[in-house]
Amino acid sequence: MKLLLSSFAACALLAAAPRAEIIEQILVKVNGEIFTKTDLEQRQVQVLRQRGQQIDLKADAANQQLRKALDEITPQIMVDVVNEMIVVQRGRELGYTLSNEQFNGILDNIKKENKLENDEQFQAALKAEGMTLADLRRQLERQMIRQKVEQNEVLSKIGISDTEARSYYDAHMNEFTTPPSVTLREILATIPADSRGVNVGAEDAAKARIEELRKQATAGGPDNAFEKLAATASDSPSKANGGLIGPISVLDLSPELRKLIEPMTVGQVSQPVRTARGFQLFKLEAKTETHTMPFDQAKEQISERVFTDKRKVEYLKYLEKLRAQAIIEWKNQDVKKAFDEGLKQMAAAATQ
Repeated sequence: MKLLLSSFAACALLAAAPRAEIIEQILVKVNGEIFTKTDLEQRQVQVLRQRGQQIDLKADAANQQLRKALDEITPQIMVDVVNEMIVVQRGRELGYTLSNEQFNGILDNIKKENKLENDEQFQAALKAEGMTLADLRRQLERQMIRQKVEQNEVLSKIGISDTEARSYYDAHMNEFTTPPSVTLREILATIPADSRGVNVGAEDAAKARIEELRKQATAGGPDNAFEKLAATASDSPSKANGGLIGPISVLDLSPELRKLIEPMTVGQVSQPVRTARGFQLFKLEAKTETHTMPFDQAKEQISERVFTDKRKVEYLKYLEKLRAQAIIEWKNQDVKKAFDEGLKQMAAAATQ
């Protein structure tokens, strides 16, 4: 199967000479609508481009890389193809179409977003993507139909009860809890070192300097303000901000620094601390305690999160129902195996 699937895109991209006649190969029919080998090749190339894969098709090693890439992406492509076909067919049954007015409005937005100032530039952009205006309209219409079907057939029928919201809140309390944080200011006195290591005299000098700075910081007065001393005397890059650090989560502090900071009150200056950087002083600027958002305030967030989870589950159920009702005729067993593998991958992802 791998070699056959891989050859689809490779053959299309490697063809060196035009052929007089092309006989299209049908891979699957879904309720009478066909999906061909050429369609698959186009999807494969599109996915590879989206993944940013640059493959040199002329080199043997690159061809092996291409086959491996196609073996990875084809199962999901085939599941997406069948799902798209049955959803679009359902949308057409419900009478969904893309009007000329809607299409023109979308075109105007596309031109504006891509800064395409005239029709010539727009046509050139389409050509660069290997598309015609008819291709673009068909693609946009199918996208619009899928969205309307999902909204009207699935999403509009999903509700979140207070019981569900409360259960989610109780089970995911950490999502609504903010850990304690602190905002600090620091003053650093570095200890110069040479090739022989730290000089004892230099360490003593740095310690004496930081002790003098602490004496000034705790003496009071505008000239001795901690942030002013940090801006003029600190050796740390934070001096540019008056020694400001944070706010940072208490959980992100080292155990030693947490032990030093936790008993401090706001405005207090620590004793000098010997660190790998030298000697440091810290001032506690602000402190917040652990805060858990009340359930009533968290309900909107909870509804969005539970809704997202339920939407995935309900939409997968809806697709499964449509597939069960559809007449799917496989014309290529290797492609069918890829589709079955894609369903297994989708089920595994949904379980996770």
